Amino acid sequence: MWLKYLIILLSIVYLIYILLCLALFRWQNRLIFLPTAMIEATPAELGLPYEDIWLSATNQQGETEKIHAWWLPNESSKDVLLYLHGNGSNISGNLDLAVKFYNLGFSILLLDYRRYGLSQGNFPREATVYQDAQIAWDYLVKDRGLQPGQIFVYGHSLGGAIAIDLGVRQPQMAGLISESSFTSILEVANYHGGLYSFFPTRILINQRFDSLSKVPLLKMPLLFIHGSNDNLIPVEMSKKLYAIANPPKQLLIVPGAGHNDVSRVGDTKYWQAIKDFKQLARKSALTS
Repeated sequence: MWLKYLIILLSIVYLIYILLCLALFRWQNRLIFLPTAMIEATPAELGLPYEDIWLSATNQQGETEKIHAWWLPNESSKDVLLYLHGNGSNISGNLDLAVKFYNLGFSILLLDYRRYGLSQGNFPREATVYQDAQIAWDYLVKDRGLQPGQIFVYGHSLGGAIAIDLGVRQPQMAGLISESSFTSILEVANYHGGLYSFFPTRILINQRFDSLSKVPLLKMPLLFIHGSNDNLIPVEMSKKLYAIANPPKQLLIVPGAGHNDVSRVGDTKYWQAIKDFKQLARKSALTS
């Protein structure tokens, strides 16, 4: 009798496990993307000129979805920065850092992926955020008439992986800055372990963001930045990406910094690294 109940119990446990695997496979993007709609502030509140930009994207059903961005024009330089934020918040939560890039002479396009901020559309997936970044790039080149060699791309955390994917498709960009980013979602899941260790993640993960396979393909100057005390994405991941990248490349490790405070902790050292990278990119453009 006890054997019968044991078999029933094991069957139930197995069924639950299979259902959890299916749920992880189907809805893992809900664990990766954490969009917020509320706009906390605008560039105008910080005294900066800006334009609301609306870009058109097409979903799988052939419907048009509107993507929102802010364009911050800067007459002091021809340098432009496409700013790709991480998996949480939206462009309004990234204004403080964007303003400091602006003060370095960049015109800036801050992009909200679909479902972030005022952007419309279905819940984001890996393929759609790649598409959103490409649409933003096309806007800068085709609509604003910018040369690809004017455009730097900055990506924080998940935005770093999006920037790297864009870099593979747009090798002529001036330079790429990846801050607090990772090698792949698979390696992030394996690093954190926990419940993920009970699942065959190598099979189940379909939102891969596999920067590890893409970085060796990049041809533009690269700057990798990471905090030494990052508990979300270990600093070793940026070191690993840097090691497999082609030159010219730079690596900045900020002692004591976590995942979201690298520029604040690094302060002068951080911004000097950005300035040095701009010079490196310009020298590289002259010799290429």
